[in-house]
Amino acid sequence: MAACSKALAVLSGDDAHDLFTKTFNPALVQEKSLAHSDRRAAASDVLSKVAHRVHSPRLATLAVQVRLDAFTRVKKAIDDMIAQLLTEKADEIKHKDFCVDEFNTNQLQTEKKERENQDLTAKIEDLEMTIQQLADAIATLKAEIAEMQVQLKRAGEDREKQNKEFQTTVADQRTTQKLLQTALTILQDFYGKQKAAGFVQRQEPAGPPPPPGFEAYKKNAASGGVMGMIQQIINDAKAMEAETIRSEEDAQKAYEDFVKETNASIEAKSKDIVNKSESKAKAEGDLVETKEKKESVMVELEQLSNYNAELHSSCDFITKNFDLRQTARDEEVEALRQAKAILSGAKFEEFLQSA
Repeated sequence: MAACSKALAVLSGDDAHDLFTKTFNPALVQEKSLAHSDRRAAASDVLSKVAHRVHSPRLATLAVQVRLDAFTRVKKAIDDMIAQLLTEKADEIKHKDFCVDEFNTNQLQTEKKERENQDLTAKIEDLEMTIQQLADAIATLKAEIAEMQVQLKRAGEDREKQNKEFQTTVADQRTTQKLLQTALTILQDFYGKQKAAGFVQRQEPAGPPPPPGFEAYKKNAASGGVMGMIQQIINDAKAMEAETIRSEEDAQKAYEDFVKETNASIEAKSKDIVNKSESKAKAEGDLVETKEKKESVMVELEQLSNYNAELHSSCDFITKNFDLRQTARDEEVEALRQAKAILSGAKFEEFLQSA
C-alpha cells in the first residue's frame, strides 16, 4: 500500500504531468511511442520473470497485456490485480488462522469426548457388574427363603407327628395308671378286709379244725409285694407322663422359637430383596441412560472425525504452502508495482536502487 501511494505520488507529480502534457505534442508522438514501447517491454520483462518464478498464469497473462493493451488500461489492470492479490493474501491469512483455531478446537473437543467415552465405558462395565451381582444376590436370597419355607413346613409336619405321639403316650400312661390304680384298689380292699378278719379271729375262740387234707388258712405273704410293685408302676407311669409333658413343652417351645427366628430371617431377607431389587432397577436405569450417552458421544466423535477430515481437505494445502504462497504473492505484488512504476516513467535501474 505504501508502494502504491508512492507510485501514485510519482504519477501525480510535476514531472509526470509534464510528461503527460508532452504526449499531446504532435512533434513528440514518435518519441513518445518509442518511450512507451521501451517501458512496456521493461515492465513486461519484470512481470514475466516473476510469473515464471512463482508459477503465476495470471501474471504471465498480464505481462502479455502490458505489451499489447492501451497504457491506461494496463495500469488499471495492474491496480486491479494488486488489489486482488492483497485481498487474497488477507483472505488466506484469515483462512489459515481459521484452520489453526479449528484444528485446535477439534483436537481439544475430540480428546474431551474420548475421555468422556472412556469414562462412560468404565461406568457401563461397573453398572453391568453391579447389576449381575445384585441379580445373583437376589437369586441367592430367594433360594434361601424357599429353603427356609421348606424347613418350616417340615418342622411343622414333624411337630404335628411329635404332638400326636405325645398325645398317644400321655393317653397310654394315663390309661395304664387308671387300670393299675383300679387293680391296686381292688387288692387293697381285699387285703384290707382280710386283715380285719384276721384280727377278729384272734379275738374269737378258734373254730372247728379244717377238714382232712386241707391246711389251715394263712394270709398270702406276697400280697404286700404285689401291691407295692403295682404302686411303683403307677408312680413310674406318672413320672413318664410328667417327663413326656416336659419334653412336649420343650419341643413346642423349640418349634415356636424356630418358627419365630425363621420368619424373622425370611422377613429380613425379603426386605433385603426389595432393597436390592430397587438398587438393581436404579442401576438398570442408569445403565440405559449411560449407554444412550455413550451412543451420543460416539456420534459426536464421528462428527468430529468427519469435520477433521473436512478441515484437512480445506486446510492442508494452505497450511503446508502458506509461507510459500504468501512469499509468491508478495513477489507478484512487488512485480506489479515495479511494472506500474516503469510504465509511469521511472527508470528500472533507479527503481531497483530505491527499492
